[in-house]
Amino acid sequence: MSAFTSGSGVAARLAPAKPKTHGFLHIVRHGAGPHAIYIVTYHRLDHDGAPPKPVPAEGAQALIELLERIGVDFHLREVRGALEDILRLGSANIPDLWLSDEEMLEKGLVES
Repeated sequence: MSAFTSGSGVAARLAPAKPKTHGFLHIVRHGAGPHAIYIVTYHRLDHDGAPPKPVPAEGAQALIELLERIGVDFHLREVRGALEDILRLGSANIPDLWLSDEEMLEKGLVES
């Protein structure tokens, strides 16, 4: 019997973690009421890589679903404050998002 684990398990543990990029979401509301359109743009703080791709969300429910898909933590005070600012002022930033290049492409936040 071998003391070594299976090769795939070792490879999974040795695979380098994908580097994540620090950035923020900028959200702008166009219009008012249930027919408002929200434009969500991810801005990388290092300014490297693919340019940001604005992602539209039609209506508040679509915005919430998009933010959930991106991985925004609604329990954070900054996030709740940003959502209030969007409703009140028409735009806001959600800070401190860490996404890898693959995650940004997968979520449609950068041009391919």
